[in-house]
Amino acid sequence: MRASLIQIGVDQDEPVEARRARAASLVREQAAADLVVLPELWTVGAFAFDSFTAAAEPVRGPGARTAEAMSEAAREARVWLHAGSVVERATGESGEAVYYNTALVFSPDGELAATYRKIHRFGFDRGEATLMSAGAEPVAVPLPDTTLGLATCYDLRFPELFRALTDAGAQTLVVSAGWPERRAAHWSLLVRARAVENQAYVLACGTAGAHAGVPQAGRSVIVDPWGETLAEAEDAEEQVVAADLDPAYVAKVRADFPVLRDRVLR
Repeated sequence: MRASLIQIGVDQDEPVEARRARAASLVREQAAADLVVLPELWTVGAFAFDSFTAAAEPVRGPGARTAEAMSEAAREARVWLHAGSVVERATGESGEAVYYNTALVFSPDGELAATYRKIHRFGFDRGEATLMSAGAEPVAVPLPDTTLGLATCYDLRFPELFRALTDAGAQTLVVSAGWPERRAAHWSLLVRARAVENQAYVLACGTAGAHAGVPQAGRSVIVDPWGETLAEAEDAEEQVVAADLDPAYVAKVRADFPVLRDRVLR
């Protein structure tokens, strides 16, 4: 199973429509892959808080511009596509607009196979934490060769989410992110930790460039269930990180070193 992570560059001077078209083109170039992953909020920038409301869009129906472009790209490339996340505009119980940081997964037929609303919002008392609503449920997505567990950026700091995804059958954990350069060491450490403690592949895709003046870490990386790095971005520039995954290796690691069997607290 071939996985490709597209560490796309985000430049606020580039029109969003141009970046959508460019991202779709980059996805089509990965037609030899089985699974392609894009980073978090690549249309607007994860730290461009002031632009969130204006950039918001539905994930289905009229106005779902990013979903439409990514659906077409997945269908043309014939790949499973984790299209990163968008600022989703939804309707609340009282008819008011509510916003989520929502990841989109498309099948090779271009169907929207799953969405995941980010559970852990970053910013403490500002930014995403005050502008976005929180998702409620972990999401695992069955693919023909593996099951994906979905997480977004700040989620990486909460191991209980990843354990819930493992309990739901996930063998490959996908983290799309807009992770800042100043905490790059935490990113590298936490990605490997999530792989080792869950004995799963971790595909962690970040962005290049800067979001609203915040330099990005890049460092997109693929880690195997034993914690070994299979491929990693050379720097924080736009690039593709790719590796071959062996779905059977997850079962082998879990059988040979059955840590998960010895859990006491559940």
